[in-house]
Parts: sequence; C-alpha cells; structure tokens
Amino acid sequence: MANKLDTAMWLSRWFTVYCSALFILPILGLHEAASFYQRALLANALTSALRLHQRLPHFQLSRAFLSQALLEDSCHYLLYSLIFVNSYPVTMSIFPVLLFSLLHASTYTKKVLDAKGANSMPFVRGLLEKLNSNQQNILKFIACNEIFLMPATVFMLLSGQGSLLQPFIYYRFLTLRYTSRRNPYCR
Repeated sequence: MANKLDTAMWLSRWFTVYCSALFILPILGLHEAASFYQRALLANALTSALRLHQRLPHFQLSRAFLSQALLEDSCHYLLYSLIFVNSYPVTMSIFPVLLFSLLHASTYTKKVLDAKGANSMPFVRGLLEKLNSNQQNILKFIACNEIFLMPATVFMLLSGQGSLLQPFIYYRFLTLRYTSRRNPYCR
C-alpha cells in the first residue's frame, strides 16, 4: 500500500508541475491558463492530503489529532491550496506549489531510476543532480515568496480580487509555516 501511495503522490506532483508550467507559460491561452492554475492547486491539495494521510494514518475527530495535523507541512500546504484555489490567479502563489512539487517529484524519480539501474537515463540523472544541488536556494526562494505573498493578499483584497478572509487565513498559514519542524528556511 505504501508504494501505491508514493506512486500516486509522485504522479500528482508531476501533474502539479505540468499544470503550473502551463499556467506560467500560457501556451493554450489566458482562459485556459486560469483553469490550469486551479488544477495545479487542486493537484497540490490532493498530494498534500495523501501525504498527511501517510504521516497521520488514523483519523480521529479530536483536538489532539488536529493539533498534531497542524504541525505537519502537508497540512500547511493543503490549507495553502484551499486558500488560493478559488481566488484570482496570482503567479506568485503558484511558485511554492510548483517548486515543492518539483523537488519532491525529483526525489522519487531518482528512486525509480535507481531501481532501474545505476546507468539508466544519465541525462535525467544530471538534471536531478542539478536540482538537488540547488535545493537550499529553492527552499529559501519559496520561504521569501510565502512572505511576500502576504502583502499581495492584502492588495488583492483592496483591489477587489480577493476575499475579506483571505489575508487573515493566509496570516494563519504563515504562522504555521514559521513553526514548521521540517523546513528551517521558512523562519
């Protein structure tokens, strides 16, 4: 079951990367780009929900379970996806989703390539090594992007493109990210 779950998360992460790329580079038109924005965030929500289920497999309707779930990064990004999925498409909000999906998908892709053999697909291995060597810079960029998105949510509210609750919910997301145990760069 664990391998099926990892494979499902791997596929949903690559789908997130695909949809994010089609949003950032609107090859199919602007209307389609907005739909790819929502698809990328929904795919990220799926990945985050699967990862949360993997980390906390036995759901309980209790305060202790909720507090434990709120400590998980996957819960943070599930909340993040739900915050932005119905809002006006903002390019800045898709970068953390794209980059985290790319980092995690590349890690599992490396495991798949290692299972195929040490010399399989050297070009892809080289790309994965380059991505892995820049992981710290990517995580720092994501953390800065998350911080600078807070004023963007306020600006969206003032310009009529965001909801009244969005800045407050996003602020809660930022406080959860600040207490993250896994990613020290968001501090």
